[in-house]
Amino acid sequence: MNLYRDTHFTFRFAEDRIVPRFHLEGIEVGRRITVFELVETGATSRVLAKAVVGSGGWVELAEPLVVRAGGGFVAVPA
Repeated sequence: MNLYRDTHFTFRFAEDRIVPRFHLEGIEVGRRITVFELVETGATSRVLAKAVVGSGGWVELAEPLVVRAGGGFVAVPA
């Protein structure tokens, strides 16, 4: 399930997931994005990946993200 909030894209999963790619709606091809770990408010988030939006809004990651149940990530366009 993905949610759109402001200019950030939030992805949260109910079960463990390996994420090799994801889709961003409305972001132009070639735009750089940074993927951050989704954390509780006030906690420090770490960078999980940096990538470029490809054809059709798909972001292909150099290495898949491993997301545990209840976890997620935020994709932020640069």
